[in-house]
Amino acid sequence: MKPKRRRAPTNPLELANRKTDEQFIADHLGPPGVTKSPWVLEWLHPRTGAKYSIGLAQPSNLSDNDLTACFHLIEETSRQDYENSAGNWHPENKLAEMRSPELRYVLVKDCDTATVCGFTSLMPTFEAGQPVIYCYEIHLKPEVQGTGLGSLLMSFHTTVAASLPPVTKVMLTCFLSNQRGLDFYKKLGFEVDDISPGPRNLRSGKVFNPDYVIMSKAVRPSK
Repeated sequence: MKPKRRRAPTNPLELANRKTDEQFIADHLGPPGVTKSPWVLEWLHPRTGAKYSIGLAQPSNLSDNDLTACFHLIEETSRQDYENSAGNWHPENKLAEMRSPELRYVLVKDCDTATVCGFTSLMPTFEAGQPVIYCYEIHLKPEVQGTGLGSLLMSFHTTVAASLPPVTKVMLTCFLSNQRGLDFYKKLGFEVDDISPGPRNLRSGKVFNPDYVIMSKAVRPSK
């Protein structure tokens, strides 16, 4: 019996998700210093001058220490928002989500200590039938907040989205309790997306109000 051949990618998003990290950078972020892409391998803290490295990797290419550091950063910055939400805080579920093979992590590390000081994660995917680049996470240590690093990391999402013609927007989810995050995303041009859930009537007669909002930023006109 002949072995089954692996099915060839059927759309640009699937093709992008099958690329190596190196090829993903080359095709969707651009080599540093060659294109107009914001992608860089090193970032300098504007106040202290400290050097930080920037790299991209799928979960399978992350060390256990780096993945754990990302998890602890989520816990440090957002656990309270999760605990106050309807879904609550479930570490096992969050870790399982973080290991999704098609995610790409952009890690920011202190060059002196090699510790993770910030990260964002993204995935080319379909949301409500729409091809999007979904921003799953963005978290920064206090020492690098308010430095422009968050805006730089978010610019990588829009760059990847612009490199994939079917994609028309970058999308993300934000807790309504995270006012700082909401203000940050709005400043970058994100708006409440049409698919974001609104209040709905329950069978009990009560009104359920979502504790999160889905936001998006267009990178090209939708057809």
